Amino acid sequence: MPVTVRAVVLDLDGVLVDSLAVAREAFARAYGEVVGDGVAPVEEYCRHPGRYLPEVLELMGLPAALAEPFVRESNRLAHRVTPVDGAAELLRTLRRRGIGLAVATGRSGVRARDLLGRLDLLPLVDHVVGSDEVPRPKPAPDIVRRALRLLGARPAEALMVGDAPSDLLSARAAGVVAVAALWGESDEEALRAARPDVVLTRLDDLLPLCPGRDRPAGADGHAR
Repeated sequence: MPVTVRAVVLDLDGVLVDSLAVAREAFARAYGEVVGDGVAPVEEYCRHPGRYLPEVLELMGLPAALAEPFVRESNRLAHRVTPVDGAAELLRTLRRRGIGLAVATGRSGVRARDLLGRLDLLPLVDHVVGSDEVPRPKPAPDIVRRALRLLGARPAEALMVGDAPSDLLSARAAGVVAVAALWGESDEEALRAARPDVVLTRLDDLLPLCPGRDRPAGADGHAR
């Protein structure tokens, strides 16, 4: 663990927001629209958490055309996505401690910022990096490295929190502490097999890893 944590990079889906049910429904609807026949391979889709959708479709041998109706249906159902319990307060607390915060997600940047905005979480993070905004998505280190550059932090000062093996592989390749998030519907066996540096069972378990003296904050969570 770093002596002093200056930056925390967080995955979005499954870590800060509960969106799996919406993703499953959007995928099934998109599959029915584009492929039509048969049962949508939803469970296989769910075996690729944290990865960029076009890459997942390619891995599954599915038409790239599924992406458009998937995004459309995800946006239509976005009102059903909720923050993970305690997410806003955790972000505010870390912000008061002077820690830089970035979201690094398998979503596109536009979709991620739109969702965070809907949930009033966008003002509580410093930067959002989508998989379409880096040369290579997770499990490559590009997205974590970009987040650190934006935050002005070195890898030795940072943690990456994710609920998928691709998150942990990305963190390790970028040289930051890889923190596995077991809340939500994470596959604990798969996460532990990815050899995280730290395993957390609750979102607020992150706070002891990021000590610091709280400072007064404004309504947007920024320390004053």
